[in-house]
Amino acid sequence: MKQRLLAAMILSATMLGAPAMAVTPANQAVAEAEDAAAQLRGAIGKLAEAVTADDQVTALTEVIRGYEQGLAALREGLRLASAREAELHGRFEAERSRLAGVLGAMTALQQSPEATMLLHPAGALANARTGMILSDVTPGLRSEAERLQDDLNEISTVRALQAAAAEMLGSGLASVQEARRLLASAVTDRSTMPVRFAEAPEELQELRDAAQSLDDFARGIDGMETDIGAPMEDFEGAQGSLPLPAVGSVLRPYDEPDAAGVRRPGWVIATAPAALVTTPWPATIRYRGPLLDYGNVMILEPAGGYLLIFAGMSQVFGEVGDVLGAGDPVGLMGGSEAPAQEFGAQFVANAARGADAGRTETLYLELRRGDETLDPADWFVLNPVVGVQQD
Repeated sequence: MKQRLLAAMILSATMLGAPAMAVTPANQAVAEAEDAAAQLRGAIGKLAEAVTADDQVTALTEVIRGYEQGLAALREGLRLASAREAELHGRFEAERSRLAGVLGAMTALQQSPEATMLLHPAGALANARTGMILSDVTPGLRSEAERLQDDLNEISTVRALQAAAAEMLGSGLASVQEARRLLASAVTDRSTMPVRFAEAPEELQELRDAAQSLDDFARGIDGMETDIGAPMEDFEGAQGSLPLPAVGSVLRPYDEPDAAGVRRPGWVIATAPAALVTTPWPATIRYRGPLLDYGNVMILEPAGGYLLIFAGMSQVFGEVGDVLGAGDPVGLMGGSEAPAQEFGAQFVANAARGADAGRTETLYLELRRGDETLDPADWFVLNPVVGVQQD
């Protein structure tokens, strides 16, 4: 009975209406998510232009990176909106009994005959007191109904956002997948890449065969004599301002043990499947290819005496000796996304779960100066959608 009464209260509350432009936490999260969705649509819309661009590599990289950054921003907006929805549901459930009790009393009074309302066992004075109490209760109940209406409006807004995001993401997935395919082809065909030094395939092969660890191999690369000069940009002056090579979150900071107690002198970054990896600084490719059990490894030299190492990619781009500009693609992560008809709904669900749900791939990043490994936290800057996971 109480549940039916509460349902009646909710129904009547919906007739009261809420301010058209009410500023609520959910509305703010939705606004941020809608901005991110616009960024996503804009990135997808640039694909046709990228295909005909003179430098397809640069244009396609911008499309993919714009899409991934928009996804990350949308993920955060959806997470905040879902958290607000959960908060409202929790508050509603916590107050269900109280609201049902008040509504039941008011409904009973409304259904009573008017003559009965004028009678009270304690006489006329008690009747008057009852009337005063009812006059006090009625505005409070109306206020409760208005507040509940605002909560229901927020929940409705969040759910509409989630449905629209799922539909938009599912339709846009094919475009970014095509952009990745075209990028891999364009990098192979690119003929304008400057070369700093001649390849030394035999020396690299010997180093790789003899290496017992990534550290051994990196030391060997650093000692090779084929270099004719590092990029001239002030790499040391960029300390503290480098962007992360992939959109994601730092799953394991520098020298922090994992579940097995293994420490790594670098970062483990959680990314989405097929995420784009780019170089944060102009650099020369010193090595690219498989190494031990690290999967594909890319070793870049951003300055004399410094090496930047990425490991764990499914595809790697470029050739040894190529000079890359900041933001140039170096590879793609592995894994596969859900089919288009499922991708949007899965993304929305993962965003609501928070943490690194859906970020199933891991990129290893290591920065070295000579024989010394450096903490990337001193070199890379994190932003609100690319950050350190909070356990």
